Amino acid sequence: MIIDDARALLATGAVCDSCLGRPFAERSFGLTNAERGRALRTTVALADDEDFEPTDPDTCWVCEGYCGTFDAIAETVVDALSGVEFETYQVGTQVPPLVEENERLLREDAGLEPDVGESMKREVNREVGRRVGAKTGTDVDFDRPDVLAVIDLAGFDPLEAIESGEVTSHAVDVQVNPAFVYGRYRKLERDIPQTEWPCRECGGSGVQLGDDGEEPCEHCGGSGYMYDTSVEQVVRPHVVCAMDGDEGTFHGAGREDVDARMLEGGRPFVLEVKRPKTRDPDPSELEAEINEAAEGAVEVDGLRLATYEMVERVKEHDASKRYRADVVFADSVEAGDFEAALAELTGATVEQYTPQRVDHRRANLTRERTVYEIGGELLEPTRAEVRLHGAGGLYVKELISSDDGRTEPSLAGLLETDAEVTALDVTGVEGEDEPFEREAYFRDEPRS
Repeated sequence: MIIDDARALLATGAVCDSCLGRPFAERSFGLTNAERGRALRTTVALADDEDFEPTDPDTCWVCEGYCGTFDAIAETVVDALSGVEFETYQVGTQVPPLVEENERLLREDAGLEPDVGESMKREVNREVGRRVGAKTGTDVDFDRPDVLAVIDLAGFDPLEAIESGEVTSHAVDVQVNPAFVYGRYRKLERDIPQTEWPCRECGGSGVQLGDDGEEPCEHCGGSGYMYDTSVEQVVRPHVVCAMDGDEGTFHGAGREDVDARMLEGGRPFVLEVKRPKTRDPDPSELEAEINEAAEGAVEVDGLRLATYEMVERVKEHDASKRYRADVVFADSVEAGDFEAALAELTGATVEQYTPQRVDHRRANLTRERTVYEIGGELLEPTRAEVRLHGAGGLYVKELISSDDGRTEPSLAGLLETDAEVTALDVTGVEGEDEPFEREAYFRDEPRS
């Protein structure tokens, strides 16, 4: 019976209410372990007609006083989170091996199963956690909290903490999880990469060794980058600053060639901010700030506060792309032949061996991609505009040029003349089966 188990536990020595109640944590939902323990201690005293003798945590041989420090630990956690904006939290605890051994011996000496009830670690997590939530007005989240506080019980003396009501700050480690902003960008000028492109000659340092020591890198002019700016460099500083974070990482839904523009609907992206102190900047104000600073080279649209799942969504979601290309032919092309070639490519499954221009960084494979639609206009016998809609991963320049036969079929192959894309624009990036933008992946309300 439960009262006999309680007697056996009390017979092991001085046991506080929390440690007495913890083996019975699965009984009477709604009680704390301390409440269970006090009730059992009272019941045993009444049943045995003995004087009621409470045991304070500072004399408990099991927890060695730690169960009397929940308030002090919570206060230290709240202090550590001062200045950090968050809506959800989680608490984790590292319990000293000696206390874990005491827990095992308590159950063993009382003849109980070694894992009956709950562990001290879980009790500390819960008791400190609910105090933190009450003090900050936030909610616990066991999956992906905004902040995580890890308590190292060995980092402070529990008896000193009970006496002073304080726990040293180095016993609490606060982890602030990243925050995310989703949007779409348009790249309105050519020769702007999506992400930073460090100089391959100096490795991004901006310097090289000369006869007289270090000097500015000749290849990048000392900037450390192959290009003056990038979409990432335009967007990242503003988002990181708005969230008062340490650094940011840009995640795009694929990327266009550096010499291609990204127009119309734009390309989805997520900016991940590490260790943010603010998690809810105004997306419309942030959007306006970025666009003003970009001075027409880059634009962002539809900024929203997103969840961490949006990173995987942007990087892994199957998407189709729309393009507009200026094409030059080596020989004159008849309008009828041009239209017939486009008609043959519409709906075609294209086999593309890794293009020569990317084979230094991509595996040499033959990939099958579908051309959903393709159309265009022959502007002159040797010049045309081509518009197409294709599956993600379709190499458009090679679909036009054939890449020395590596792409079959191709426009150049069907027309039996060399063809070159002289200007390429991406005009659409959309999910194959459903849009990128699903409300489940956002933390804010959609803008009207």
